[in-house]
Amino acid sequence: MKVLQANAGALTNCEVLEFLRGRGATSDPMGSLGAVSPSECKVYDWLVQTAACNQTKESIDEFLNKTEKFKLAKAEKLNIINLRPSNPAIIDPMIEYGEKRLVKDDAKGIDQVQDLVDLVLEVLPPPPSRSEDEMLGQEEMPTEKPVEEG
Repeated sequence: MKVLQANAGALTNCEVLEFLRGRGATSDPMGSLGAVSPSECKVYDWLVQTAACNQTKESIDEFLNKTEKFKLAKAEKLNIINLRPSNPAIIDPMIEYGEKRLVKDDAKGIDQVQDLVDLVLEVLPPPPSRSEDEMLGQEEMPTEKPVEEG
């Protein structure tokens, strides 16, 4: 592989996931047979649990086209694509000076922050669903009984 242009730009998590899949990364570091490093397998394992695993080039392109009216910076768009915020409280800190740049006028019924959130929910696919135990970060652990002497 030859690098044509070093550091040409930031990648979405979806693009990183595609790259790792192309290199043969799996959730099992032993399954990749040395094609990728253990740290790449850990990144892969994390990314397949995020919205990036369901995103496509087409959904990202559609999102980028539809967000032109918001005049967002490239880094802001990248953060929104990678994190897929689902409500205004999460998206607000991602946009620098959002309260000044995104219009909210209750009298006219305009709320660009909510419009942006609605666009995220409409265009970018959700992350994969997880079981209740995974969401709580708990797995059932066997309990040990104390050894009685005597």
